[in-house]
Amino acid sequence: MEAEAEQIEYSELIRQMRWRLGLTQEDLAIKLKVRLVTVNRWENGHTSPSRMAFDRIETVLSEMGDRGRDLLDRYFISD
Repeated sequence: MEAEAEQIEYSELIRQMRWRLGLTQEDLAIKLKVRLVTVNRWENGHTSPSRMAFDRIETVLSEMGDRGRDLLDRYFISD
């Protein structure tokens, strides 16, 4: 049950990030250097991003500045 909750949160992270950037799933896949089907599976809660993908996601959120700050705070531990 806990794994399902985590995947749902991850799907919301991906969806929110993509929406705020104004990107399609395909555009986000290119930006994160993953396949379109991977982004689709993340958004639909079928899988969660790998550690490498999370690193890329964190970088993109950081680059977004204020638009991504709340997502960084919610999903990533700050130093």
